[in-house]
Amino acid sequence: MYELSLLFFQIIIFNKGPQDVPASPFVLRLLLPVYVGINYLILFLNGAQTTALLQILADFTMIVLFCWPLLYFSGKLARFPQTLAAMIGTDVVLNFFALPAIATLNSHANDLAYFSMLALVLWRWLVCGHIMKNALDRPLFFGLGLALLYIMLSSQLMAALFPEMSSPPQ
Repeated sequence: MYELSLLFFQIIIFNKGPQDVPASPFVLRLLLPVYVGINYLILFLNGAQTTALLQILADFTMIVLFCWPLLYFSGKLARFPQTLAAMIGTDVVLNFFALPAIATLNSHANDLAYFSMLALVLWRWLVCGHIMKNALDRPLFFGLGLALLYIMLSSQLMAALFPEMSSPPQ
C-alpha cells in the first residue's frame, strides 16, 4: 500500500501519470475502502452523516460515468482501470491533505484555511487535467478543459442530488 500511496503522490506532483498505475482490479479493491473512508470523514466533518454514503456512491458513479465514455469514444478503453484508479487514488491523497483545512473551516474559519481550500481545488483541477491528458494522449489544455467540465458537472449534480449540501446553514 505504501508503494501505491507514493505513486499517487507522484501523480499529484506531475512526476507520473495514470499509465504508471497497475492495470489490476486488485488496485481498485485496495483503493475503494480508503476512498470511502476518507470521503466519509470529510462529509462527517461537514455534518452530512445521514447522506454520506449516498454522496460517496454518487461521486464514484460520476467519476466512472465521466471517464468511461471519454476512453471508449477515443478508442482507449483498455486504459479505464488505470485512469479510474488514478482518479480515485489522487482524490484520496488530495482529500487527506484537505482534512486540516476542512476541520479548521468547520471550527474557526480563517483566511489560511480558505486559501488552503482554494489552492487544493485548483490543484485537484490540475491533477485531473493531467490524468485526462495522459489517459487520452491529448494536449494539457484539452485535459484541463475536460477536468473543468467534470468539476462543474459533478458540483452541479451533487448540488441537485443533495441540496442540503449547497444550502447555507440556518
